[in-house]
Amino acid sequence: MKMVKRALAAGAASMLGATPAMAAWSDLNLRVGVTPLSREIYGLHMLILWICVAIAVAVFGVMIYSIATFRKSKGAVPASFDHSTTAEVLWTLIPVFILVAMAIPAARTLVRIDDSSGSDLTIKVTGYQWMWQYEYVGEDVSFFSKLAQASNEARQLGSGIDPATVPNYLLDVDRPLVVPQGTKVRVLITAADVIHAWWVPDFGMKKDAIPGYINELWFNAEKPGVYRGQCAELCGRDHGFMPIVVEVKVRKEFDAWLAAQKAAMQASNAPATKVAQAPPITDEQTTQRVANAE
Repeated sequence: MKMVKRALAAGAASMLGATPAMAAWSDLNLRVGVTPLSREIYGLHMLILWICVAIAVAVFGVMIYSIATFRKSKGAVPASFDHSTTAEVLWTLIPVFILVAMAIPAARTLVRIDDSSGSDLTIKVTGYQWMWQYEYVGEDVSFFSKLAQASNEARQLGSGIDPATVPNYLLDVDRPLVVPQGTKVRVLITAADVIHAWWVPDFGMKKDAIPGYINELWFNAEKPGVYRGQCAELCGRDHGFMPIVVEVKVRKEFDAWLAAQKAAMQASNAPATKVAQAPPITDEQTTQRVANAE
């Protein structure tokens, strides 16, 4: 027993000491994220994971113990019964109890995910091959977001550019989506051609963009910063080249940005200055011109 304890202690120490390995392992897990929903989803994920681990340990522990203890070489004999009402009741009620205990927090989280009421800002997202269009509903601001030029040049065959030298290669855009910090943002998602998917891991959310149909999600980013995502639905040849970048600004900076965007949109939509036209020629002027010509 002491040897087992020492082995476990040594294993735990080696795992704690292997910081790079643990960091690489953590990348395989869900991100905690920067929104209340992402943290709730992460907590639910870990809860279900540890329940499954506990079930696996119990089931395989009993199996291994039974195989090792009740084997023929140790004189075990077949059981003399073929039915046990108590055992059947137990192995029915215990899984039902576990499933109900798992379903309650899962249902609560699913309800919160679909509750976009009370949002302060609504943005319509339209997927195209291969870019995104963002429309700030009620604000008269709209623009397209495409792969950044540096990444687009580096991805070309024969470009001679080392992708490792390009910051955020294939994860940068020319115009990011900008939202305010600490604001519930409702996102309406659709597509103009084929099925896409709008996915930002740090928000814990992903929704398909389907032509002729509007999906919705919401998020509330609590930390300013730049958060990156990608199209998560195979949508054609350049599927891997339509990233998503969301820039979260503090409220004052967002208001200033939005005002600047509105001014730019109004300037671009203003009618061109009309060319000055000569006054119309009167009948008397026409008669005089004919007389002079004769």
